[in-house]
Amino acid sequence: MTPQEWQQYRQQAAQAWRRVEDPQETIIWVSTDSGAYASGASHTLDAVRRFVAERGIRAHVRITASFGTTWLEPVVDIRRPGAPRVTYGHITADKVGGLLESVLLGNDARADMAYAAWSEQPYQGIQPLSATNWWRPQKRVLLARCGAIDPESLQDYVATGGYEAFEKALFQMTPDEVIAEVKASGLRGRGGAGFPSGIKWESARGERNTPKYIIVNCHEGEPNVFKDRRLMEGDPHQFIEGLLIAAYAVGAKTGYIYIGSEYPLAIQRTRLAVRKLYEVGLLGENILGTGMNFDVKVVPGAGAYISGEASAAIYGIQGQKGMPRTKPPRSAEAGLWGKPTVVNNTETMANVPHIINNGSDWYSTLGTEKSPGTSVFSLAGDIVNVGLTECEMGITMQDLLFISGGGMRGGKKYRAVLAGGISGGALPEHTLHLPNEFNALEAEGSTMGSGGYIIYDEDTCMVDLAWYCTRFNRSESCGKCVPCREGTASQLVMLDRIRQGTATERDLDRLVQSSNDIIAYSLCGLGQAAPIPTLSVLKHFREEFLEHVREKRCRAGVCRFEHARDGQRDGDSFVVTPANRRIPLVATGAR
Repeated sequence: MTPQEWQQYRQQAAQAWRRVEDPQETIIWVSTDSGAYASGASHTLDAVRRFVAERGIRAHVRITASFGTTWLEPVVDIRRPGAPRVTYGHITADKVGGLLESVLLGNDARADMAYAAWSEQPYQGIQPLSATNWWRPQKRVLLARCGAIDPESLQDYVATGGYEAFEKALFQMTPDEVIAEVKASGLRGRGGAGFPSGIKWESARGERNTPKYIIVNCHEGEPNVFKDRRLMEGDPHQFIEGLLIAAYAVGAKTGYIYIGSEYPLAIQRTRLAVRKLYEVGLLGENILGTGMNFDVKVVPGAGAYISGEASAAIYGIQGQKGMPRTKPPRSAEAGLWGKPTVVNNTETMANVPHIINNGSDWYSTLGTEKSPGTSVFSLAGDIVNVGLTECEMGITMQDLLFISGGGMRGGKKYRAVLAGGISGGALPEHTLHLPNEFNALEAEGSTMGSGGYIIYDEDTCMVDLAWYCTRFNRSESCGKCVPCREGTASQLVMLDRIRQGTATERDLDRLVQSSNDIIAYSLCGLGQAAPIPTLSVLKHFREEFLEHVREKRCRAGVCRFEHARDGQRDGDSFVVTPANRRIPLVATGAR
């Protein structure tokens, strides 16, 4: 495709998008991502299409992805001529007829079924979206298209400014200028480590060894963390555009998108996006007549948590067992097949088009000095607004959880938040003033990690939570290095003794010492982070450990201080009783 042909395609996309923006058109949007589908959205979509067809209603039915309101799924949005768009929650198939009958034929906006109107003022008794607590703290950059475009449509993405940043980089900037812009922005990796992306790109570009590769590590395996999944399912072209810009900057001719096999919809939509880019000539040989050649392959991962570690992902793409390796050399020096390789996660790559389009100065105005930009947070657990929220870096935990997150569900009291996912620390109430930024949470024994926050109420046993996190990390350890393999197993035994009332106070000291050893000597990030939940619980909730050890008492009523043969599972003993509550593995974020 020549530059002229591409501009014609862009004009066609803009013309098709005018129908969506036309205020005289009736548009019905149905949320269709994995969280929505788990709540019955496929049946909702079928019911909407059937109703419109049977009644002969002139309406444009569109699929979209979650707007972030996972707790409201299935979600249906409706915009009638002369009226604002209205978001409706919990619209299962059996409710579709009543809703559409009232809204489309009866001029009744059904405030009883609505969440918010996309307007500045209330509409027929429906609150404006801008007035909702969930929306107020947000700054939409990466999620700006989610809920608006059809994630399976290249035209929708192009019509809303997609690939303009790639064009700018390709035709107006040198590779060195692109890297300088990314460096100046201060963009740091959103996968957990927070390494400056521009430095990584610069290192790979400076290597003489060729060929060079780019990997988007989309392997997201932590329980209750689903923000990358939503980005892939809701706006896949955004991070692929970042991948194209990175390839141009580094000088790579091949890129890999590595997605966990437990994300079938994300794989499907990403592959569809890649195929359409080949069809229009934005992938392949001589892209837009510039001489740039670049191919992309989507590779499903094994699904193991360790497969998401950067060097393990490289081995996985090579068809080997996903296990980490010692460093140095770093992947930028010797990665895929021993060649220079840039590895960035999904959210990191999604930031790149916005930086190139708007400039590093604009990006640095968002967030804080040391942590610029926004971050997409996935909120799960005992919280009202389970879902996604995008806020500027530096937002306090209080605002994130109790304003955008809606506070505790069921009127329960707040107990802790597991910040940074399963490898983060549990933070009590007195830490809610802390800002969410790199390094700020470390003083309290936690980390921002990959932006996944799990909130727990007063019914949670913190000893049991430490046991749960340790059990997960023990199970997900690849077993390559002794500190992680044996250390997590021994910690699980000690925590199990505490839960069953057979431990002594010396076990608490052993937990601290073994945690420090595991962190110091483990090969990769999994082992280095595995003890963090236990250490943080010991730091902030030590009295609960002492109650278990000294008084044989669990204030939450979860631990029963006895062995039960019926509770044997995978070598771990626990008691199955009505009061026992395991922490749920909610990969999709759906309720």
